[in-house]
This record gives sequence, structure tokens and C-alpha cells, in this order.
Amino acid sequence: MGNILFLCGLTLIIGLQKTALFFARRQKLKGTAAFTVGILLILFKWPLVGFLVELYGIFVLFGDFFATIAGFVGNIPVVGPYIAQALEKISGGRRNAELPV
Repeated sequence: MGNILFLCGLTLIIGLQKTALFFARRQKLKGTAAFTVGILLILFKWPLVGFLVELYGIFVLFGDFFATIAGFVGNIPVVGPYIAQALEKISGGRRNAELPV
């Protein structure tokens, strides 16, 4: 249910057209397919497999945002720099690379 609410919230924040364009971009189709299949697997009572497939889809879809998030998280006292460093490693150093909005 949270996945559907996430999609509804994203649509309300950036609009229907930008949401559709984001998920339909050629370089994001693999992530969109994995995210959708993950949701369907969860609905068909395969929660662990569906979660893992969906997690892969989220990394493909939103991986460009990790470096941006790391910049904000780095300001948290004590643990911020460690979390920021981990997010930068995951993102591969791509900062603001073709963000959809």
C-alpha cells in the first residue's frame, strides 16, 4: 500500500505529466519495469522477492538523487558524514545528473 501512496504523492508533488515522463524515459525503463513487477509480486503474495525486485527498481530510478541527498545528509552531526560518504559511493559520484524536475 505504501508503494501506491508513494506514487500518488510523487504525482501530487511534481504533476501527472512530469511523473509520466520520468517513469517513461528510455534510461529509466528497466527501473520502471522492475518497480512495477516488484509491486505486482507483493500483491500476488511474494513479498520478499517483490521487495528485492522493487528495491532494485528504486535504485535504478532514483540513483541520480543519492549524491544530492548526500549533500544534505552530510550536515547531520556525528553520523552525517558517514551516511553521506555511503550515499556518494552508491551513486557513483553523479551529482544532479539529469534530474527530472
